[in-house]
Amino acid sequence: MKSYRKELWYQIPTRRAFVNITPQVQACLSESGVREGLVLVNAMHITASVFINDDEAGLHQDYEKWLEELAPHEPVSQYAHNRTGEDNADAHLKRQVMGREVVVAVTKGDLDFGPWEQIFYGEFDGRRKKRVLVKIIGE
Repeated sequence: MKSYRKELWYQIPTRRAFVNITPQVQACLSESGVREGLVLVNAMHITASVFINDDEAGLHQDYEKWLEELAPHEPVSQYAHNRTGEDNADAHLKRQVMGREVVVAVTKGDLDFGPWEQIFYGEFDGRRKKRVLVKIIGE
């Protein structure tokens, strides 16, 4: 069995964003040489997420609105976590809702997606470098 590991680094200039990272993950899969197996894609920071969904701008706007209603950024004083000097408690909560990682099957050297599925990096407290782990195992 083969094993492959790579870190993808992102520095989002805004507090929040959704980035389609499917091409980078597919490139990792090609590099790995794995034809049948599994790909794990994991946000390595507690204020970012990785999730699978449609690459549709309206949906992303809906996510932004929904997440802000669930865990509004302001007032920052509403969160006990922010008493530590941080202002990102909402980002931790948004990450919890959107998820830490995804696993995708690999079949015949390709990501085995359903219709419209893509992999996204969700940033909820940007403006600094963060990484995403890609781990691939298989034959």
